[in-house]
Amino acid sequence: MIANELTRLAKGKTFRALHERDQAFIIPNPWDVGTAKLLARLGFEALATTSMGYAFSAGQLDNTVDRGRMMEHLSEIASATDLPVSADLENGFGNTPEVVSETIKMAAGTGVVGGSIEDATGVRDHPIYALEHAVERMRAAAEAARSLPFVFMLTGRAENYLHGRTDLKDTIRRLQAYQEAGADVLYAPGLATKEEIAAVVSSVDRPVNVVMGLKGVQLSLAELSAIGVKRISVGSALCRTALGAFLRAGREMRESGTFTFASEAATPQDVGALLK
Repeated sequence: MIANELTRLAKGKTFRALHERDQAFIIPNPWDVGTAKLLARLGFEALATTSMGYAFSAGQLDNTVDRGRMMEHLSEIASATDLPVSADLENGFGNTPEVVSETIKMAAGTGVVGGSIEDATGVRDHPIYALEHAVERMRAAAEAARSLPFVFMLTGRAENYLHGRTDLKDTIRRLQAYQEAGADVLYAPGLATKEEIAAVVSSVDRPVNVVMGLKGVQLSLAELSAIGVKRISVGSALCRTALGAFLRAGREMRESGTFTFASEAATPQDVGALLK
């Protein structure tokens, strides 16, 4: 067995084990090789990509990076550290179950050991797939993941709340259906309250991922762990935080002609020490 196959076997087992612990873990979202390396050196145990963060770094809007370019990005992130990496695979880059299956296999070839498939269509007037079709897509993703020679943790995402459909009952129904279709982890980004998160956790039999860093509910690692959440991501929040500082600095220079922003900048020594 070649070295990279052994590495993927080990990373896949490690990633699965993180979800089996009693306590939740934080899986932060880098958007390029540098931020992946820095997060790894800070001591995190796994990483997840962010489609929005990467798109912004490339000067594009979210959901406009094509599949080929995204696969190149996944390969770069997976190769940047020894940590397990889970991929934000958007809606699988296509509508049909066949395309979703192909996307899972392509992602696995980049070195990631997990990935998420969401039920958002990308169409403004009809933002969420009909449940039956969404389940067919998730089942195809799960079958592709199970066909791999290493553990690949598939995350099923219910996107209702990100598209103004704050229907907890339907969201739970979808997550339960994705569980039955074979998803290993369940995720409904945008849940607005602690009670909604608790309702989701209690309604399924798979590890639940919760995103922090959005507007609204703010809960700590300890609080989320006590609810029963297993994994906490931050989506594009790290990238947007960095861009927030960048834009404030740019506006200060342009509007005031001053440079006080640099007082909060990381020193070359601080960054360099982590990258050695």
